[in-house]
Amino acid sequence: MTNNILELDHLRKNFGGVVAVSDLSLNIAKGAISSLIGPNGAGKTTIFNLVTGFAQPSGGHINFSDRRINGMKPHAIAGIGISRTFQNVQIFPNMSVLENIMVGRYLRSRAGMLYSCIFPPILRNEEKRIREDAEKQLHFLELEQYADTPAGSLPLGNQRMLEIARALALEPGLLLLDEPASGLNARETIAMGELIGKIKEMNVSVWLVEHDMDLVMDISDYVAVINFGGLIAQGTPAEIQRNPEVISAYLGG
Repeated sequence: MTNNILELDHLRKNFGGVVAVSDLSLNIAKGAISSLIGPNGAGKTTIFNLVTGFAQPSGGHINFSDRRINGMKPHAIAGIGISRTFQNVQIFPNMSVLENIMVGRYLRSRAGMLYSCIFPPILRNEEKRIREDAEKQLHFLELEQYADTPAGSLPLGNQRMLEIARALALEPGLLLLDEPASGLNARETIAMGELIGKIKEMNVSVWLVEHDMDLVMDISDYVAVINFGGLIAQGTPAEIQRNPEVISAYLGG
């Protein structure tokens, strides 16, 4: 057993003749906030898609908590403890905020369809428990006042918070956040950073893709930098900011 919750071993992904991820080996530490940065088109979201089963590797291996997850479907990967948000917010706009979070909780339901049909009280008890758990997530993110509000009517900042709440409803060991500060103003970005810190305190490992370098350097324990699908540097934020290759490829002079 290592101190890594996720290990990428010589990971590759080709789209026809285009190499999106090139022989990438990278470890994500347990209980830490890790960030993945790089220029647009460097392969960051593709890596997230590979880890969460939305795309399959062309080569290499992905291990989560010492378990090989190559080839698993997204719902199965979510079921073993990896949840995510998306670069473009993915919510159910016509459902209430509370119902959106409850959707994320159903994967943890203990009552299957057969038992629910035979023993209706089991279904009622599960529904009550799921609602109570979703209400706890609303409280954690301070969204209680929006519980019955259609999710699509929320401001973007609150929609991003909602998407995180739904991802946390899965009780993940690893949470992948794909540009959570995208489109947020300065105040909302500060609040997002504070939230990510609170998630870490819940013993959830966080892996972040983000273009806001102030946010990345402020909250990250470790940072990895990729370019053209390959790793060019990894280390603490201070080490990354001093790295000449990173400065040349991404951070600028």
